[in-house]
Amino acid sequence: MSEGEDHAWLSEGEEAANEEGQEENMSEKEDQIEPCPLTKEILIPGLSLLCRTGNGLAHAFVKLELKDRRLTDIALVSSFVHLRFLDVSSNHLSDLSPLAALTQLLWLKGDGNMVAGFRGQPLGQLTYLQWLSLALNRLRDLEGLEGLALESLNLIGNGIQRVSGLLYHHLTNLVTLELRGNKLETTDGIYLPNLRRLYLAQNTIKRLEGLGKLERLTTLHLRDNQLETLDGISPNMKSLQYLNIRGNLVSAQRALRSLVGVSRTLRALVLAENPLVETEDYRLCVLSRLPLLERLDKEPISPEEKSEAQEKLREFKDEAAVEAEEY
Repeated sequence: MSEGEDHAWLSEGEEAANEEGQEENMSEKEDQIEPCPLTKEILIPGLSLLCRTGNGLAHAFVKLELKDRRLTDIALVSSFVHLRFLDVSSNHLSDLSPLAALTQLLWLKGDGNMVAGFRGQPLGQLTYLQWLSLALNRLRDLEGLEGLALESLNLIGNGIQRVSGLLYHHLTNLVTLELRGNKLETTDGIYLPNLRRLYLAQNTIKRLEGLGKLERLTTLHLRDNQLETLDGISPNMKSLQYLNIRGNLVSAQRALRSLVGVSRTLRALVLAENPLVETEDYRLCVLSRLPLLERLDKEPISPEEKSEAQEKLREFKDEAAVEAEEY
């Protein structure tokens, strides 16, 4: 085994050991967590926003804030069936089944808990739930996720390695999906017909796959991944207006060809902190392929730049015509 191979093997071994160590640390922390069920003494001070109930003849509190109470069990919350807004973030919750009774819930924040999966959770029963945030939990995939009314989903900072098992016909209203800071290596599996905004920064994405199904997507954020090409940006993305690929590994100008298919709609592009930015006539090359672009790397496109790019585009066409005649 060569010194380089030995070093690579050691690095992989160290990484595996680190992951095992992290899992052991989490298990130790779980063992140290003392049971802390929700009580009326904790719950009542968190109630607010008095509103009429469905029949209009009575009133009830519809908002409950239980943030950072070290809770391990929220069974008591199931008695408060009129709740519409619930914050249970920064606790020690792994089971959300008591929420099944909260059929009026519109908004749920459960960041910083210990939820490990969607299967067995009651989210599909919450038919009015529109906004859900489960950032900084222990999710590894999206299997079992559903929500007919869900419009915005925040899953920042979990350990999600793949997007598979999505029940697309149960997520038809989802327009914003936030998956920053996970462990995705590909975009494959995100088949959400009405999705408008997709945030995938700070993963380890190497391949753009399956994006052609996102015909209504307007914003795609891919900052700080491991992309070397832009293959996978599909002409079927007929609504794309904003694309951020900052901090990747794109180096060749030929990668820009993949953006020609979205040139009619794309208005803002961020390519900063890619090797491509250091190449000669970088901005001019981008604009010659994307003539309708309005901002590049946060800087507005000047009229002079547009004129120069149009001239360069004409030169490209003339050269191509001459080559075709010679051939």
